[in-house]
Amino acid sequence: MGRHGTIAGRKAAQDSKRAQIFTKYARAITVAAKSGGDPEYNFALKNAIEKAKSINMPNDNIIRSIKKGTGELAGETYEPGSFEGYGCGGVAVIVDVLTDNRNRTAANIKHAFDKYNGNLGVPGCVSYMFNRKGIILIEKTDAIDEDALMEVALEAGMEDLISHEEEFEIQTAPEDLNAVSEALRAAGYELAESDVDYVPTMESTPSESDIKSLVKMLEVLENDDDVQKVYHNCAVELDY
Repeated sequence: MGRHGTIAGRKAAQDSKRAQIFTKYARAITVAAKSGGDPEYNFALKNAIEKAKSINMPNDNIIRSIKKGTGELAGETYEPGSFEGYGCGGVAVIVDVLTDNRNRTAANIKHAFDKYNGNLGVPGCVSYMFNRKGIILIEKTDAIDEDALMEVALEAGMEDLISHEEEFEIQTAPEDLNAVSEALRAAGYELAESDVDYVPTMESTPSESDIKSLVKMLEVLENDDDVQKVYHNCAVELDY
């Protein structure tokens, strides 16, 4: 869990909030570029740029974000962080942020949890229920042979391949994500997503009435400019 809907559904959601997504990806590029402005030698930067390009973020915006990260242009200083807690129905939630004002961000996130019957907790209160995994998503097409895909990914260090209705999900150790991603690209596969995510090791099944409040809370969190990603362990597929 932690992702929701199909690749097509996520693309549609991104299209409807394009300006807001630009802001989130620009921050990610700026932070990644602090470790070096050349994406060929900085996988985090390369990954952030590819995400930005996938929603047609203008090159000028990308270049400006890189220069802010390398110090060539003045810009805000963003601090990564995370918050943990429980949503309505006891669903574990982790919120990753990039913020230039942690007090503001903390207040906004606490308000979202409180308003929709959740509980913001202390670091570590739910993360023990998740593992960090490299996650690669490839959209299913008639041209993709699952056995051939598995062979390439296995040779590069894949841990597992899960076949969903509309996509293949390849899981790796976090440190192997770069090697597996590059091997798949070299073999001609187009990656819809490639990132290190939280993957739940146990799931929670809330009631139907709890799901409504949970979805509202997740929507508020994801619409916050400071929030980069929201993960949860809800066993029910959520659309928001």
